[in-house]
Amino acid sequence: MSQQLLKIGLIGLDTSHVMAFTELLNSADHPYHVPGGWVVAAFPGGSPDFELSASRVQGYTDKLSADYGICIMDSIEEVAEASDVLMLESVDGRIHLEQFSKLAPFRKPVFIDKPFAVNSRDAKSISALAKHHGIPIMSCSALRYAEGLTTKLRGGGDSPIIGMDCYGPMALQSTQPGLFWYGIHMVDMLYSGMGKGCLQVSSVHNGDHDFVTGLWKDGRAGTIRGNRRGNTQFGAVIHRENSSEAVDVYAHQKPYYASLLEQIMEMFRSKLSPIDVEETLEIIRFIEAANESRATGRTVFL
Repeated sequence: MSQQLLKIGLIGLDTSHVMAFTELLNSADHPYHVPGGWVVAAFPGGSPDFELSASRVQGYTDKLSADYGICIMDSIEEVAEASDVLMLESVDGRIHLEQFSKLAPFRKPVFIDKPFAVNSRDAKSISALAKHHGIPIMSCSALRYAEGLTTKLRGGGDSPIIGMDCYGPMALQSTQPGLFWYGIHMVDMLYSGMGKGCLQVSSVHNGDHDFVTGLWKDGRAGTIRGNRRGNTQFGAVIHRENSSEAVDVYAHQKPYYASLLEQIMEMFRSKLSPIDVEETLEIIRFIEAANESRATGRTVFL
């Protein structure tokens, strides 16, 4: 192993993302191999009260150890000691602040998988800890970097984006309320085109669908359609001053995990996140507001 490769540590082995990322990083013969780092250590974690965490953590832990020789460690601190950079992958956003608070004193760059947190209080605390320790952090859904989306966002020339409609599957999980579980994918897609500056959010829903409207301070509007019936495809429509264009996030063979990893590796090397942390905080607040509107039927101001 080259001495120049960054040693990467994983925290939380209860999501399929850990397998996807490790395969792309550690398998040099993968057609979309992302160079520059090597997963060397991991802490399993897991949330006993979250079935989709508790039921998967042992399987992914065993597979990472058997297939890739990853050193499975007994604590978050041991992984941080053994690594140059860290990926906080725990599928349960409720525990990200607690886990990040153990990582922060090591002053190493951290990618925090979605959801960054499941409330604004925790999100602000993570941001404050990162700032206090001088740590670059980055958090997002892999859908933000799907080649089909980024290509369309770059391809509009000088015509500004005046709105965006995003759609996708929106299963619900009680431990990750409302949009925090799957709706966050569409919110991240929306913000990749619209940027921060949302003023107010309103939501309507029934058993099969959610529909969320956000109005930005400059008059632009963005929407999210979350489906629990029908197709499970992600997508979007970008509205510009001179045209509207559909986005097929599956238009490219390159997996969006690979595109995201390229951004993460650049953040690890440069110590600069491609996503403003203030935008990440606003995304969490947007979801909070959408959930509040979902519950009350009222428009909620950010």
